[in-house]
Amino acid sequence: MESLINTVLCVLFSFALVKILHFIASGSKTGSSGKLPPGPAALPIIGSLLDLGDKPHRSLARLAGTHGPLMSLRIGQITTVVISSATLAKEVLQKHDVLFCNRTIPDAIRAHRHHEFGMPWVPIDKRWRNLRTVCNRYIFANQKLDANQDLRREKIQELVAHVQEHCLAGKAMDIGQAAFTATLDALSNIIFSLNLSDSSSDTASQFKEVVGSIMEEAGKPNLADYFPVLRWIDLLGKKHRQTIHFGKILSILDGIVNERLRLRKLQGYVPVHDMLDTLLTISEDNNEGIMENGWIKHLFLDLFVAGTDTTSNTLEWAMAELLRNPRTLSKARAELEQTIGKGSLIEESDIVRLPYLQAVIKETFRLHPTVPLLLPRKAGENVEISGYTVPKDAQLFVNAWAIGRDPSSWEDPESFVPERFLGSDIDARGRHFELIPFGAGRRICPGLPLAMRMLHIMLGSLIHSFDWKLENGVTPESLDMDDKIGLALEKAQSLRAVPIQLQR
Repeated sequence: MESLINTVLCVLFSFALVKILHFIASGSKTGSSGKLPPGPAALPIIGSLLDLGDKPHRSLARLAGTHGPLMSLRIGQITTVVISSATLAKEVLQKHDVLFCNRTIPDAIRAHRHHEFGMPWVPIDKRWRNLRTVCNRYIFANQKLDANQDLRREKIQELVAHVQEHCLAGKAMDIGQAAFTATLDALSNIIFSLNLSDSSSDTASQFKEVVGSIMEEAGKPNLADYFPVLRWIDLLGKKHRQTIHFGKILSILDGIVNERLRLRKLQGYVPVHDMLDTLLTISEDNNEGIMENGWIKHLFLDLFVAGTDTTSNTLEWAMAELLRNPRTLSKARAELEQTIGKGSLIEESDIVRLPYLQAVIKETFRLHPTVPLLLPRKAGENVEISGYTVPKDAQLFVNAWAIGRDPSSWEDPESFVPERFLGSDIDARGRHFELIPFGAGRRICPGLPLAMRMLHIMLGSLIHSFDWKLENGVTPESLDMDDKIGLALEKAQSLRAVPIQLQR
């Protein structure tokens, strides 16, 4: 049986190879009548695929050091253009935003037809505009966020209580996992009025594992993305695995949505005024078709995957940088004590009065951007940039990781120095292209307002209420700061530390 399977796979691979060679002979998918940006020499058939490595953000930054901040590569049969400077990012994401607003779709995202429903992936059309309006008006508007800040306060209090348990026991805790659970419960209470984590089980850690797998499959290089003829055989199994991962979360969401639909049909039903109720009412009253083909559950899939993973990763990076830099941690804690007072919990309204805490978050975004290559874009037509042509249908990456470490924009770019932001008007909201962890232009992440609130109150609470000691004799100097990448940037080794009660 094993021999038969191997034979079949060889036949399939040979057929695919013939198709590829035929494709090469008939010309590249992304041809251009203009001059491509400079780039590395390409190998036959695979092009520069091997240059990506397992950390494409770093590999592409090194290549840009040789070939410049506007660089082109042929990866398989796909022309890819990489932007590695703030000036060029502004040109692409602002000046030519309309020409680069659509996506190239990773094959793994096609699982469960998510590319047809997920707001980050659908083209700029009526569907996208409807989803964006729903997010901006009913989910992430400041008025809506102000109205449910009590829910987030409750989850932060639960986080502090969880840390306190480890403090009393003298036990180390996984910082990223704790942040993930707090974010997951904050989101699920806003959306569903319930906790998706369960203190009596490993639900939160299992959910985190699935979300991490989704981000990994979506972000790592896949042969099917660069040789489209291979999509039908899913040679590396990425789409198959993503189908399983998406299915686990969609099954949970299906059950919750269907139960709410059942309850809404009962006589005397009292609306709970959470996000789910709001969207169901919009769908019914305005006949906008949001429920058609499962729009709601795919929107929630995006919110949970993107909202939990990126926020908890950033919080973990921020804590790691503070533990590596004790003086910076002391300055951030002193600001909190001076502004809020010892023993008081930080409120969202306090954030504006904490410029150093804000600077710590910005510096974390600079060194460890949430999605280091942002989400891939696609050229809608031939576009002239700096005397070169980005050809129609080319894939475009904006290397936010490289931009954040660009010595022409930042002094001492490899060091964690929050002070660089004090007195500066640079923020992470897509207006300053030196710092674009959420992207920019019409495709900027709609969840930015909520993420900023959660990050500041979580980080502020963890360092205001506790001191921290790295476990197992790890020192600030020896703390492992290596990263790994899927779609998002994670610490390669989870940050574990022992909370210590501060003497007040």
